Amino acid sequence: MSFTKAWQEIKNGQFAPVYLLVGQESYYIDETIKKMKQAMGPIEEAEIIIFDLDEQPLDYVIDEADTIPFFTERKLIIAKNASFLKAAEKGKEKIEHNLARLEAWLGHPTDTAVTVFIAPYEKLDERKKVTKLMKSKAYMLEAITPQENDLYSWIRTIVNGYGKEIEDEALVKLVEMVGPNMLQLQIEVEKLSLYLGEDHLITQPLVEDLVAKTLEHDAFKMLNAYLGNRQQEALAIYHDLLRQKEEPIALVGLLASNIRTMSHVFYLSSKGYGQQQMAKQLKVHPYRVKMILEQRQKPSQQKLLQALYSLANVDLQLKSVSGNRERFLELFLMKKL
Repeated sequence: MSFTKAWQEIKNGQFAPVYLLVGQESYYIDETIKKMKQAMGPIEEAEIIIFDLDEQPLDYVIDEADTIPFFTERKLIIAKNASFLKAAEKGKEKIEHNLARLEAWLGHPTDTAVTVFIAPYEKLDERKKVTKLMKSKAYMLEAITPQENDLYSWIRTIVNGYGKEIEDEALVKLVEMVGPNMLQLQIEVEKLSLYLGEDHLITQPLVEDLVAKTLEHDAFKMLNAYLGNRQQEALAIYHDLLRQKEEPIALVGLLASNIRTMSHVFYLSSKGYGQQQMAKQLKVHPYRVKMILEQRQKPSQQKLLQALYSLANVDLQLKSVSGNRERFLELFLMKKL
């Protein structure tokens, strides 16, 4: 099912007794819960019950769902972290859930409650009986970030909703700076729209001036500047991050992670893999793969390995020496590959 269709049904007061929201795109999950609350009308806080299934057993959810609400026609129950639907991680299970009871309850859930199970995971364990049953009995929605073109269309829709328009260059720059994070993109679009006032066009300079840069965006730019032997640019970004109280050791880890991803992307690209295939193989968003492939100067594998080796030495120095620790990564960025 699509979120657009589900949201329209919810708006019209057509609720399923049980929903299953699967995926890591929090925008879709947050919006669905928000729309449910709006469609239910005035609802007492006592009739919105939230459980964390990492800390509380399923029995609590079922008991609550089977209890008739006092103040409203139906209550809203939100069961977060439905980890029993994914592959088990030995030694990490805090709670033992009564899955047999859940399986029986799914056959005849009460209509005086809307119960929402949230599984914020990339995938579920399809081999489990409870997963198969939940997918067949619940109204399932997959919270997955749209592909690039769909993401752009969605942003335009949000922008139009504020009575504004956005330039193509501004659209690309916005996604470049924020990344494919729909919740953050929505916040930035709202901020840009409010700032415009009576004006109606979101431009690239406006995006560059007003949109908050993410750590990942700055780290990627710093790495590209370093690999392109633009030391002054790399150092300027690094000093700016230090002023923002970012830790050098965290930045080293982020740089190393980006180099490894870059190395894998270039290798897979040489083997004829497409962007979507690479993203799936490396478990990263396709937009990140696109950004790597669109670099004007692609460093060689030898340069990437050399940079990774140098970063390992910086990491060791940071973990073993006290004092002016910012200097170690600074020296790394000053040296040309």
